[in-house]
Amino acid sequence: MSNNKEDLEKKQDNDAGRREFIRLGVLAAGLTIAGGGLQKVFSSEPSESGEKINVLTPDGKVVSVDASHMKAAENCCAAPSSEARQGIPGKKYVMVIDLSRCKDAMKCQHACQKHHLLPSKDKYLKVYKMQDSPEASPYWMPKPCLHCDKPPCVKVCPVDATFKRSDGLVLIDNERCIGCRFCMAACPYSTRTFNWDEPIQPENYMDLKYSPESSTPRKKGTVEKCDFCPDMLKQGKLPHCVSACPNGVYYFGDANEDTVCNGDETVRFRQLLKDKAGYRYLESLGTEPSVYYLPAVNRLFPFEENNTNPS
Repeated sequence: MSNNKEDLEKKQDNDAGRREFIRLGVLAAGLTIAGGGLQKVFSSEPSESGEKINVLTPDGKVVSVDASHMKAAENCCAAPSSEARQGIPGKKYVMVIDLSRCKDAMKCQHACQKHHLLPSKDKYLKVYKMQDSPEASPYWMPKPCLHCDKPPCVKVCPVDATFKRSDGLVLIDNERCIGCRFCMAACPYSTRTFNWDEPIQPENYMDLKYSPESSTPRKKGTVEKCDFCPDMLKQGKLPHCVSACPNGVYYFGDANEDTVCNGDETVRFRQLLKDKAGYRYLESLGTEPSVYYLPAVNRLFPFEENNTNPS
């Protein structure tokens, strides 16, 4: 009898051991998948489903690919509308644009359009040819949204779609926007655009929850503008226009820390403005922009017209 009892206990122990081994194996496999492991879980490639999905390539072309090759779109760092209104604690974001460095390369504009899935006709960032008088030399002036500390666009919005955050960013919630365009009329810098057409964007983006921090998915009949790429800021990265510029035109950073960076060098924000006579565009309007300009003196490049400039 005792032998039968011992055999039964051994069998139970072995079963329990096997169950534990299987449990740990499944857990390990799950961690491998969740962590994006380097090994393939399945040895065979997925078969073609026959279902075609339209996607937007980095150069702005629409192509059809099989649905089996698509992964679910993710927006890992863009908060939903309610959280997007809070801002990043302790930050006060500012931008400094050095006009002496701008060559009209348009890399900033192209990076912005690629990140926000914008067609060529829609631009959050424009680059203008400026000439202060017939006798003066012309220069290039990039103009994003100025993210004013006293934004008139926020005051006139009847549905609270345009809002200002604690970190200085002025954003638009397109789930609230009714397309009245009062904010466009109130903006003295003409930095806002209206989405008249049904946007062309990857179909898998349409299933994403809209976020004012990424401005995607886009929506017909709403106002759009430069957002300073808050989804990048939450990752400790620079806005796309700053990192894409080959000439270090854009400095971006935190006024509270008194530092700004153009991707190559980090300098003191206030000292930069002091040393190079920084100013704000149309200062007399009293909107207190968060974007500053450095005058186009001692320019790095001679002025040249770029016939491909789409602005």
